[in-house]
Amino acid sequence: MAKKPTIEDARLILELYNLRREAEMRKARHWWVATFWPKSAEDFIRVASAMGTEENNWLRQVGGYWGIAVSFLLNGVVSEKLFFQVSFCGEMYFIFAKVRPFLKEIREKMNNPELFLNIEKRCARLHCRNDSAPERSGSQPGKFAADYIEEHKAAGGSARRVERKECSAVAGGRR
Repeated sequence: MAKKPTIEDARLILELYNLRREAEMRKARHWWVATFWPKSAEDFIRVASAMGTEENNWLRQVGGYWGIAVSFLLNGVVSEKLFFQVSFCGEMYFIFAKVRPFLKEIREKMNNPELFLNIEKRCARLHCRNDSAPERSGSQPGKFAADYIEEHKAAGGSARRVERKECSAVAGGRR
């Protein structure tokens, strides 16, 4: 069971939130949410390879921010209950959903197997019922698991097999 949130957890969440309010970070977040709609791995790679452009800076800034924030969570530095309030982490799920359909191809073509890995681990662990963070936090972060399971059912798999076999492997085998 996760630890009860402390005053220090709350301070860290507020500090992470304040970092999101910085002027350039606001532009970067707006670009990710409102403008950047990759339709393929190539769309992502085109921006990721355009070093020095505003869009490349924004791509790396927001991706890096969420990667660091999730690393705090994965390492027990911050409370899951506070982190998974939709008002804090909802944007992370939205951004991950944009790259998730092409993530394997992006990683292969960019020769970066760890790209978005912390975020992917947390999404898989959360949504494969390996813990009960959504129940504890009251958050409803999206349809990630349902979509994931439906994709595997359509490919001839079962939801039960996905939850136990595939998701536990992505999430480090925890149950």
